[in-house]
Amino acid sequence: MQFIDTHTHPYDEAFDQDRDQAMLRAMESGVGRWIFPAIDSTSFKAQLSLWEKYPSRAFMGMGLHPTSVGENWKEELRFAMEELDSNPDRYVAVGEIGLDAYWSREFMQQQKEVLDAQLQYASSKGLPVIIHERSATEEMLDIMQAYKGRLGGVFHAFTGSVETYRRIKALGGFKVGIGGVVTFKNAGIARTVADIPLEDILLETDSPYLTPVPYRGKRNESSYIPFIAAKVAEIKGVEIEKVAEVTTANAENLFGLPHIGQQ
Repeated sequence: MQFIDTHTHPYDEAFDQDRDQAMLRAMESGVGRWIFPAIDSTSFKAQLSLWEKYPSRAFMGMGLHPTSVGENWKEELRFAMEELDSNPDRYVAVGEIGLDAYWSREFMQQQKEVLDAQLQYASSKGLPVIIHERSATEEMLDIMQAYKGRLGGVFHAFTGSVETYRRIKALGGFKVGIGGVVTFKNAGIARTVADIPLEDILLETDSPYLTPVPYRGKRNESSYIPFIAAKVAEIKGVEIEKVAEVTTANAENLFGLPHIGQQ
């Protein structure tokens, strides 16, 4: 079986003590390709360095994360846009981008401006987007309506209802990223996944965050994707090999990755 972790941050300082070992564990677990979403300029050097170390396995997104939208948001947005323009061959997506009202709404208007600018860019370049949304579902979907049928991408770390999934589906071209939360006891997303076709699901860890059972409470890493896949397989009533096959093809198609045969 071959998996793709479609959302992971192994360049984060949480991996400073064992980064190479974590990447090796991922490959040994069948998780041989990864997508590194961007956060902001402060983490870019580490992101780029790790991508360069795994040129056939790592793929990158570039964008400004909503929680990094602050006083210097114009400079940060300019950095992301100039990097996309200067090095287009590096990137398979614009992201992660979006809205986050969980921690603060102080810069919410600026978050919306930043999001819209990046959505416009992605639409003009035909790039998929990696969407981060937290505590701002209605505002996010309102903004996305203007791009209905013009964009594709993934709503990452999706934990919403079936109704929210259907509204995302109606935008056209979007999938949902399912991560460790699906393994949590009494997780609402487990019930939602039962009604989401495998063809609309991507697997992700969002490492070092959102660690699945049985490692919940510890640092997350890409090697844990099989635990997420096993839970999805259980919910859907299919073999884990089927989950691997379909979700890997989904990621390859969405991000324009090379297709490889299932092993």
